[in-house]
Amino acid sequence: MTTRTRLNLYFDPALIPQIETLALRRKVSKSAIVEAAVMSYLSGDATDQLEAAMSRRLDKLGRQIDALDLDLAALGETVSLFILFWLTFTPPLSGSAQSAARAKGAERFEGFMQTLGKRLATGDRFLKELSCDIDSPRENHSTDEPEANGDPA
Repeated sequence: MTTRTRLNLYFDPALIPQIETLALRRKVSKSAIVEAAVMSYLSGDATDQLEAAMSRRLDKLGRQIDALDLDLAALGETVSLFILFWLTFTPPLSGSAQSAARAKGAERFEGFMQTLGKRLATGDRFLKELSCDIDSPRENHSTDEPEANGDPA
């Protein structure tokens, strides 16, 4: 039988119920719980556990960055294609039509900004919708309609 040395320690009162609960659940003494905690702290296992936890967190951050990179690439392609199509298919306007077009453009831009604000406030995201649309089969896609350049009409 090993000899034990008595040691009087002071704990935060909030910690005592947790020690007592764990001791009851594991069916061991409170001294055994505290002794195991101190041994774990002194043995260096805590360092290995901390390193493993940090590694898991870094892996998770890496996956999140990869997802952001894909989202950013999709956003860049979307904007560049929009600009290309807009510049390619928007005809020049005469002087009298320009003022009407500016007014209509300002009205549309205000509607766009309001819609954008609502979507950002509610958490709706275009890229989430886009990935859902790509992952799910298209509904009401008629095979009778011709396809232009391999893209659905």
